[in-house]
Amino acid sequence: MKRQDTSKVIIDLTRNLQLCLPNATDCCTAPLCVLETLQVLACHDSVVLAHVLIQAEIYANSSFTGNVSEDASVIPNQVFQPLGPCPCDLTDGACDVRCCCDPECTPDLKQLFNESCFTGVFGGDVNPPFNQLCSTKTDEYTPDWFPFLCVQSSLNNTPFLGYFYHGSVCRSTPRVPSFKIPLQMSHAKVFTGYSQGDPIMTEENEYFTIPQQSMAGQCVGNAPVAYLHDIDVKCFTDLTSYKEGLPHDVRINSGTGDFIQQNVIYRTIADMGKFIAKSESLPTTEILCQNVTFAENYTFICKDENIEEINVTVFLGRLCDGEILTQRFTAKFVSLKSNNAEELSGNPGYQVGKPVRAANMNASDTSGSLNIFQPAGRGLCTSATDTPVLFGLDSFSGCILEVGINEDCTLLRGNVTERLNSLIQATHVGKRSNSSYSDVNDWVEIIRLDQFNPNTSVSTGNLKGICPDIPANLNMRIIFADVGAVQGIPRQEILAVQISYSTVIWQFQCGLTCENTVSFLPITASVQFIKVPAQPPIPMTRFQINYTEFDCNRNDVCWPQLFYPVTQFYTGEPYSQCLAKGLSLAFLVFLAAILSNPWFSKVWDNFLI
Repeated sequence: MKRQDTSKVIIDLTRNLQLCLPNATDCCTAPLCVLETLQVLACHDSVVLAHVLIQAEIYANSSFTGNVSEDASVIPNQVFQPLGPCPCDLTDGACDVRCCCDPECTPDLKQLFNESCFTGVFGGDVNPPFNQLCSTKTDEYTPDWFPFLCVQSSLNNTPFLGYFYHGSVCRSTPRVPSFKIPLQMSHAKVFTGYSQGDPIMTEENEYFTIPQQSMAGQCVGNAPVAYLHDIDVKCFTDLTSYKEGLPHDVRINSGTGDFIQQNVIYRTIADMGKFIAKSESLPTTEILCQNVTFAENYTFICKDENIEEINVTVFLGRLCDGEILTQRFTAKFVSLKSNNAEELSGNPGYQVGKPVRAANMNASDTSGSLNIFQPAGRGLCTSATDTPVLFGLDSFSGCILEVGINEDCTLLRGNVTERLNSLIQATHVGKRSNSSYSDVNDWVEIIRLDQFNPNTSVSTGNLKGICPDIPANLNMRIIFADVGAVQGIPRQEILAVQISYSTVIWQFQCGLTCENTVSFLPITASVQFIKVPAQPPIPMTRFQINYTEFDCNRNDVCWPQLFYPVTQFYTGEPYSQCLAKGLSLAFLVFLAAILSNPWFSKVWDNFLI
């Protein structure tokens, strides 16, 4: 059968079966088979363009009656002999084509592919000559000092043996269940205190979990609680998919190996309208109801790196079939040292995700707040609430004001300014999380740029529905820096806070008619955290600016750090060893300089005479 570019070759063999192994004498130890080899050449004008080698072993249908050896494979010593002397030997009991190091390939078979053997390590050259060997010297890319430092060694003792040294045996280990760590065999205290982000452990050495939102927005019921990470999530469920959480009788590891019990208070939800929404399709049969958990509020009382107390408030209510429940789970960490149960913010520096502390030094009550918008419902400013500014998290939020066509521009500027100023009820911001209200040096004053006067009148003529210079955008920039570390965790402090306003031109938008309609004015608040070095960078010298080849940051070769290994800043080896190696190298350089000097040869010739 032949097509345009394809040919099918059929070969018929009329030989009797014979032993595939030429040295075998017993007919029963090896199955009878036919061993045939075919080499196909592709030629064009008497020039071989490609070739392929086909080898087939056809065994007779017979059962194996020989003896099975139970001897384990002997692994050679990897220090003195490579683990795989013939990597291309992939088939056991058969000759691998083009593998000239395969001991199962007979000389007759090797003649078929003798000129096409695999080269390199894969072809069996597991001990190639290395570059430091004196016998591998070539005229190209060979330095002048090569004969002085080359190595005389046998190929059986090469640096490639180090790649096979210290081999390990893989053993199967039992899989650890999710959110569970292996039990400690010793009864001694394992924990020495929690650090920020460490999972809180239970008495059974499992993770303490409460429902939390995943990256996809869905609630995960067995998510671990991290130390000093507050949680406030809402989960939607119905009666069919409702599941109980972790029992409240579980004892928690305090951080030192001791276990504390949860203090649980149960309350009943009076107004269930805030948690339950009716489904569109209500069941027509008898409605099934059940007492479920509507909300759980966890308060962890902490002292340094340990948990001293856990207070849990559980809100219960009735959930019926066809209703959708909005569950709320919160976890809050409170310092034991604080008198008013103020929230922790760091170590004592700020940590990412903690509220920024603020103070109003001009009022009798110095406590202040620094907030942004938290819209709700339709996003109107009348229903929006405030949420604290969290350290290290850039934020952008806003709400919408309803404005009529006959709105007075001066009154509109006053309303917008008053609403934005209500977010910042402070004159100072704490440098650290433990800033004291009695120490003024612990606070930085808020710098207000472009103090906007809402009473400023801007003439717009007799035009209605247009108000220029509306301060609709509040911009907060917080500058911070790393000023140290506490137990390896960076200690971050706030250096400055700047507040500015951006104005817009508001214009009434209407459709076919503008009567009895309102337009919308969006107002926003943004927070940007800017990290700067704790110390001003050292300015570049004129030499560094002009001679960039000596700049270590812009070149691969760094000449100023030529003697870095012999300085005390190098910690890779003990300083005594580095100094000894440096002196030895200096002596060799000095000796080479003397030997290469012309006058030394004259002195040496006179000495020989």
